[in-house]
Amino acid sequence: MNRRPAILALCLLSAAWCRAELALETPVIEVHPKPEDEQVTVHFAFTNKGSKPVHVLTLDSSCSCLSADLDKPVYQPGEKGSGKAVFKVSSFTGRHEKTIHARTDDPAQPEWVIPFMLIVPEIIKIEPKTLQWWLGDEPQAKVTRVIMSGDEPLRITNISSTRENVEFSFKEVQPGREYEVTVKPKNTQEVMLGALRIETDSKIAKYQRQLAFFSVYRKPASLDATQPPP
Repeated sequence: MNRRPAILALCLLSAAWCRAELALETPVIEVHPKPEDEQVTVHFAFTNKGSKPVHVLTLDSSCSCLSADLDKPVYQPGEKGSGKAVFKVSSFTGRHEKTIHARTDDPAQPEWVIPFMLIVPEIIKIEPKTLQWWLGDEPQAKVTRVIMSGDEPLRITNISSTRENVEFSFKEVQPGREYEVTVKPKNTQEVMLGALRIETDSKIAKYQRQLAFFSVYRKPASLDATQPPP
């Protein structure tokens, strides 16, 4: 009687049973700093759902803006653990996915990935962020909108350009809430990339100066001759 299949099945079952499995209590750890936060700390919980102890050897981050620590290195079967992550918010706005990679001594789970979603309120939105013209186009004026979407109204105090080959102006559409910025290149005969420095009266340092971009590019050959820039 050939017992090899039965022995193999038993070995596979044993390997599946005797393993560690670190798992978060939520699929993704969401981090919600306030607009003025420069740094934010978040705590998270997890469990060893496996049947043997697991030793966390190292923790590495996908970004220098994120660091993390666990409450201890070894977790027994069924044991709950906790961790602490620190984000340096810096100039981030909007949604950003970051991860911590935990290296363990478990061959079945040599790396445990801890996902984070950083969600920073955007209290100033610029739509579109970039105005573009094709090389040789008629230098027509284009408009971008600056929307103050925070709790407090904000005002544009000044706008300056990094390039001299553009004319620009702005007007208030809704006091403290919405502005229109009009940009017009003097000509489109040369490739150009520049920015408008938009200064506001925000009390938060990173919102005191925002950038809106403009460019003149050569139209890709793959585009139809009549297709306007995005």
